[in-house]
Amino acid sequence: MYRQFIEQVLDVASAVARDKFGKVSTQYKESDPHQVLTEADTAIGKLLLRIVREEFPRHSLIDEEAGVIDNKSRYTWVIDPIDGTSNFAAGLPHYGIMVGLLEDATPIAGGIALPAFGEIYSAQKGEGATCNGAPIHVAGNGGVAGRMLCYGIDADPAHPEVARAECALLAEILLAGPYKLRGSNSAFDIAMVARGRYGAFLNRTSKIWDNVAPQIIVEEAGGRWTAFDGTPIDYSSAVTQAERNFTHCGASQAVFHHIQTIIRRTRSA
Repeated sequence: MYRQFIEQVLDVASAVARDKFGKVSTQYKESDPHQVLTEADTAIGKLLLRIVREEFPRHSLIDEEAGVIDNKSRYTWVIDPIDGTSNFAAGLPHYGIMVGLLEDATPIAGGIALPAFGEIYSAQKGEGATCNGAPIHVAGNGGVAGRMLCYGIDADPAHPEVARAECALLAEILLAGPYKLRGSNSAFDIAMVARGRYGAFLNRTSKIWDNVAPQIIVEEAGGRWTAFDGTPIDYSSAVTQAERNFTHCGASQAVFHHIQTIIRRTRSA
């Protein structure tokens, strides 16, 4: 039920993204001068909110641009109109649209659209993950895909020590693999983990809308999606968590366990 609905709304939203691609002006959010915003983010966000509210008027919603609509429901839709806005604004195709659904604190359905590639990834709890209807799986234990990982870093000049520490940790992870670093720091990377093209995607500065849809898709594809340190992500009282910083480590089973070993060893050193 939810999965089919998500696929349909992502298809509609993808058409808007493709129409606006390469035609938008760029500005920065007042709340965060490091975050890019375009007309496409606003237009797609409004479209998705309208469709979801029409179909599920009693559910709560969290949208990256519009904020929170708290209907005191056990179901919460979590929407990212464009993930990878900087890429989109620069005319790069590595961006996506993400819609996820929580039942209480558990992701139960989600979808990611990659409009530039004509792909829609979706999953519902217990039903597996697909790309355009075909089953997908995370990378196996061997092969090149399992040796390629993505790591997103957004540096803040006000806290240079954080970026330097992250780069040092990234170096340890890469060397211990040895892994090859790739990535667009967007929904594209998540999709590539889910379909077995990359072994992992890590980020220590993200939001709830960067996690709900990815978690159900990667897990249903056979992988793991946790906080950066390997602990479960807490989505309880989701409507109160729109401003919270989330971290994540999404990976195939083998890569996940190896990376977590490196993270624990580096932090204890």
